[in-house]
Amino acid sequence: MNEDIIKKVRKIEIKARGLSQQMFSGEYHSAFKGRGMVFSEVREYQYGDDVRNIDWNVTARLAHPYVKVFEEERELTVMLLVDVSGSGRFGTNGQFKEELAAEVAATLAFSAIANNDKVGMILFSDRIEKFIPPKKGRTHILRIIRELITFRPESNGTDLGEALRYFSNAIKKRCTTFLLSDFYDDPSTTVSRRSPSPKEEPRWSDALKLVAGKHDLVALRLVDRREAKLEDLGLVKFYDPESTRTVWIDTGSAEVRRKADARYAEHEQMVDTTMKRYGIDMATLWTGEDFVKPLKNLLARRS
Repeated sequence: MNEDIIKKVRKIEIKARGLSQQMFSGEYHSAFKGRGMVFSEVREYQYGDDVRNIDWNVTARLAHPYVKVFEEERELTVMLLVDVSGSGRFGTNGQFKEELAAEVAATLAFSAIANNDKVGMILFSDRIEKFIPPKKGRTHILRIIRELITFRPESNGTDLGEALRYFSNAIKKRCTTFLLSDFYDDPSTTVSRRSPSPKEEPRWSDALKLVAGKHDLVALRLVDRREAKLEDLGLVKFYDPESTRTVWIDTGSAEVRRKADARYAEHEQMVDTTMKRYGIDMATLWTGEDFVKPLKNLLARRS
């Protein structure tokens, strides 16, 4: 690494360590549902034990009922699924969405290693850009931070479904997964559901449902205030980093602003509804604003 990158990595490491301590304050593991149960021992059956835990082989051999005893795994795996598509290179409040994603991901990664857990990462656009398998240790975390700061994707598009399917195939053991994205997918983003009732869902909803059924999935939606509300700035040239198209828009028109705000509200509602449908906790994080408070609120609800 050159000296400039080393300084950037060190800077975000120091900030992420401090934010991690603020965010969890000793309540780290209670916020996660990803910890599994592993076999510990067998003991004699006692009144009130779950009959589903009876070890029939030992019971037959000793002619007395015995049950298997399980204990919570001491180790958690945290996976970071980070959207590195073109829309991340947008921000109007002193920070791009991709910079916000890097800070949040680094903070979560340091929280994991501080509690002796493994952490891995998948960077995705409309393809899998990079996969870093889960490991422990400061050296591993510094590699993750370096990738978050310096990585440049091969593609500008977004395919959330592809990322979720890849993750589901790559990581078999149940883990806690943070999906960091603005959830702007391909323009043809919805599919019709005719059963049990007609409804519109994003095209990535099936993959989301699959992952939510196997893992403890948390969605972190990254947004800039100018996306939520279009201001009157006169005639403005807009550039779409995902399609690479440029268009002039008259933001002085009240009707133009109304339609833009309505499109944002519709997108926000679609993401909200989809996450609630599959029981996925979500927080919205804004560029240039403190993300510790909304994350702490999210984790407190899960504890």
